[in-house]
Amino acid sequence: MSERRTSIIGAFLVALGPVSMALYTPAMPELVHAFSSSESAIKLTLSLYFAGFALSQLVSGTLSDVLGRRPTTMLFMAIYLTGSLMAAFAPSVSVLLAGRLVQGIGASVGMTVARALVRDQFTGTTAARIMNMIGMMLAIGPALSPTLGGIALGLFGWQSIFLLMVGFALIACAAVAVFMAETTVPDRRKGHIGPIFAAYASLLTNGRFLSSTLVMAGAVGALYGQATILPFVLIGKVGLTPTEFGVGMLMQSGFFFAGTVAVRLLMRVMTPAGIVLPGLCFIGVASVLIALASHILDPTFLSVMAPVGLYAFGIAFVMPYMMTAAMEPFPHIAGSASALMGFIQMGAGFVAGIAAAAIGLPLFAFGTVIPAMGLIAILSYVWYRAACARETALAAQPGK
Repeated sequence: MSERRTSIIGAFLVALGPVSMALYTPAMPELVHAFSSSESAIKLTLSLYFAGFALSQLVSGTLSDVLGRRPTTMLFMAIYLTGSLMAAFAPSVSVLLAGRLVQGIGASVGMTVARALVRDQFTGTTAARIMNMIGMMLAIGPALSPTLGGIALGLFGWQSIFLLMVGFALIACAAVAVFMAETTVPDRRKGHIGPIFAAYASLLTNGRFLSSTLVMAGAVGALYGQATILPFVLIGKVGLTPTEFGVGMLMQSGFFFAGTVAVRLLMRVMTPAGIVLPGLCFIGVASVLIALASHILDPTFLSVMAPVGLYAFGIAFVMPYMMTAAMEPFPHIAGSASALMGFIQMGAGFVAGIAAAAIGLPLFAFGTVIPAMGLIAILSYVWYRAACARETALAAQPGK
């Protein structure tokens, strides 16, 4: 496929998971009353979504190596459609929880296949440029989703949000069937237990892969962690309405989009690797501001969202290179590499959400969990640089 087609299809598939999360967040306080439930139970709908998303990536990624990218994507989009219908017509909170779990399982294929599509066809600066373009498109969907979700909630009720997801699933199936070409040669031998464990063992013992993946886990995982906290901070503590919350979240996505534009311009004069360190500086400053503002100041929209926006701006700098750096040494198991990367990233978001729920105080959790994620990203990048230096030294030895 062309660079442009790969970017568009990859962006749509990747965006499906975050959109399904962001579209839903304005309805979380409303669902507490709709099902006569508790905040903890409704927060669990996001946690289960994260869990299904994270764990099933290990399956969808391996299946895309075994069966091919197209049939695997169609299979998991059908699962996502089923989960959306379950959630839309849920008669109880238990069915809603099950529907969100099934949704997460189905949406997981987007992350794994999109990255594998890029690795199947491109490397180096071209791959980083596509990842950056995916990031630009990715910013648009999650940016508009809370606004769209808040409007749909106000006009038609919470069921309409899940019916929108049904529509997204149908569009995804049509796009894959018509426009997506198969980019790998399916190999059923990779579906045997031995090769599966061997593939994941080689990834987990590779310092470059693991460290670069943990950089992404700290950066992107913070976004997923925030999704479980910010509705209760901005609506419950600051006093925004669900619609105002949806509009307010444009600040986060707007900063992320601005970051992707800045990165695209900077790549004309800098290497993708050189852009990472400034991004981590933005993340570090934002983490400090989040901690200080949450523990010292009374919460306002700007005290909460300005550091969140700066954090998102930094993520846009970090994402293109670190994704390609992690996957570049593994073209033969691109699906598995993408799956494990996504599992660790989403797992970090899941752990952040669980930690926030365990803390119980939304503002305190926000000021503690999110800065910790930023610290993980920075320390992992130090490890990544050391791992790369070690690989270079080994390669320079005689006989290597």
